[in-house]
Amino acid sequence: MEANTRGTGRLPDAFLTAGSSSFIEFLADYSPELLPGRRVLPEGLTIDAPHGTTIVAAVFDGGVVIAGDRRATMGNVIAQRDIEKVFPADEYSAVGIAGTAGLAVEMVRLFQLELEHYEKIEGAVLSLEGKANRLTTMIRGNLGMAMQGLAVVPLFAGYDLDLGRGRIFSYDVTGGRSEERGFTATGSGSVFARGSLKKLYRDDLTADQAATLVVQALYDAADDDSATGGPDMARKIFPIVSLITEDGFRRLSDDEVSTIAHSIVEHRNARPNGPQAPLL
Repeated sequence: MEANTRGTGRLPDAFLTAGSSSFIEFLADYSPELLPGRRVLPEGLTIDAPHGTTIVAAVFDGGVVIAGDRRATMGNVIAQRDIEKVFPADEYSAVGIAGTAGLAVEMVRLFQLELEHYEKIEGAVLSLEGKANRLTTMIRGNLGMAMQGLAVVPLFAGYDLDLGRGRIFSYDVTGGRSEERGFTATGSGSVFARGSLKKLYRDDLTADQAATLVVQALYDAADDDSATGGPDMARKIFPIVSLITEDGFRRLSDDEVSTIAHSIVEHRNARPNGPQAPLL
């Protein structure tokens, strides 16, 4: 967005008027057509756009981990093998995207700008609860596009500085928000990933164990869901895994995730269904 200063040599009044700390509210007043959810599609138009799929998250002792596979699909075709679906929202939170990939990435970038704008205006970091609420508003604003088949369903996770622990929030296409306890998953492979998490999750996980847990869950999702991509050893494409603790956001390096993925695949050669939880 660019301010039009031609002819007057000054910024438009919208840039000089005191308002709220929300960049989205400012944009809705000044140039609403730039908001993702304000676009209007021609009636009867069907768009076959790339879709991101499975995102998982789990709380561990000292923070939260969020991870996503790398596959994007378009119908029954693999549209991209190395798409990125997990992004830092700010220093202490992250967003994983499922749904229409292009709109989802645009929404994440706007969300990042929203949090940065708030911090600059208010001089303080928005609470994790407040960040989750801002994302709710953005998803609700995309409802018109969702009704036309261009849905975005993110997963939000972060470290709550006030409570001193990791938290996870899931959403539906209408912006309905739920706080998840322990773990969750979203996207086409979420049913299988959530089942894997349910059997393997423990309250006392370390950061390393939590990282292994989410890669195991993505492996199980890829095992049963064609839209979810598993570790690609030949192309060296592995899930994106990010940890958020009191020290902030950290994305695991490709070498770190590769080590986890190779260990999992090696064990799966002997036990294809993966680790088993005890019956009692």
